[in-house]
Amino acid sequence: MIKTNNRRIVFPAFINAVGENQKVGAKNKFAQPKLDLLQPLRIWLDKLEIPNPKLAKFIAKLIPAQCPFERDVMLFGRKIGHIPPMCKLNPLYDQLVGLRFRALCYLVDQCGEDIQSYC
Repeated sequence: MIKTNNRRIVFPAFINAVGENQKVGAKNKFAQPKLDLLQPLRIWLDKLEIPNPKLAKFIAKLIPAQCPFERDVMLFGRKIGHIPPMCKLNPLYDQLVGLRFRALCYLVDQCGEDIQSYC
């Protein structure tokens, strides 16, 4: 308990029951660290800067604005099925979308170009 202005304040989040610390320690003792092999590539993509307009245009053209695999399956003019977007299954999806966004921002802010053709 903490006393302030003659009032007692209890922080139950900081109070552990007797023996609870031993259980938590036992779980962490045998837990194996999660190995993420793509983490260095994710960090590199997040830190990648766009230094010139040529590279920014290349990145904006290379990375699509929408998933190219999403389709409606049509037969005789009627929709019989839908293939959902599968880009979110890509483990680097967020980093690539962020890189494309930074490239488009560079083209607008630094070069003053119209990016309508890239959308």
